[in-house]
Amino acid sequence: MRLRIKSLDNLFFQILVNFFLASVLVAIALPIWRVFMMSLTPLGYVDNQTFGLWIPPWRWSFEAYKQLFNHPAFLRATSNSVAITLAGTAISLLLTTPLAYVLSNPRLPGRRIMTAFILIPFLFQAGLIPTYLVVQRLGLVNNLFAIILPTAISVTNTFVMKGFFEGLPDELEEAARLDGANELQILWYVILPLSKPILLTISLFYAVALWNEFFTPILYLNDNKLMPLPVLLRNILLAANINEYVESDAFSNAPIQAFKAASVFITMLPMVIVYPWIQRYFTKGTLLGGVKE
Repeated sequence: MRLRIKSLDNLFFQILVNFFLASVLVAIALPIWRVFMMSLTPLGYVDNQTFGLWIPPWRWSFEAYKQLFNHPAFLRATSNSVAITLAGTAISLLLTTPLAYVLSNPRLPGRRIMTAFILIPFLFQAGLIPTYLVVQRLGLVNNLFAIILPTAISVTNTFVMKGFFEGLPDELEEAARLDGANELQILWYVILPLSKPILLTISLFYAVALWNEFFTPILYLNDNKLMPLPVLLRNILLAANINEYVESDAFSNAPIQAFKAASVFITMLPMVIVYPWIQRYFTKGTLLGGVKE
């Protein structure tokens, strides 16, 4: 009787969890779907019954996407965002990984002092003006590296990766040291092959932050040719009605709202595509069989 009651409780709990997850999915997917439908709205289309959530497929119009892809500023901003994201993620991983590995080594002399030096700037930041002066002294103003280098190392991501490294079996490192491997060889041949989930996770964190970077380009970049996609999107959303950043006849075949929605949808699409592919590595057990009994 108790087993039956327990099984009913588990079933009821699973139903609640599934209902909650389905509600979260709807709450996330519904705005994305509405933006997509708005981007396909043809010129002069009015429908007050579906509230912009559904347009018949035979009424879809891709004019807004055609105008965006044919606009040189959009393609240039997209290439800038791609370059910032790829280069910035690679540089951040190149700096974060060895730092996290060094801090995870309990035999490191002065490890607590190094951790304190890392935490102090994180807790007590210098401020906007000193940071700008440093970037200016380095000659990075009007340079894409002004977006990448100041935030190349995230303290949060470093300690997340440090915690993952500390959870790896010590037997693996000890076996490598007995074979004569140095710390760099241990990191490259032993630690990194087992760290694919954390590397992809941290890469995703860095990539999302760099792809959505908005304030830093406005602060350090004065050349419009260097502006990334979020800044151009902001300019489009602010100036679409007066055609400041597009040709005078840009909205002749598509409504302004469709043009804005297409800009938003294209901007968020890369992260929407990449995230599900990387998520499968979050909980994947790569240490299974790593240590023999």
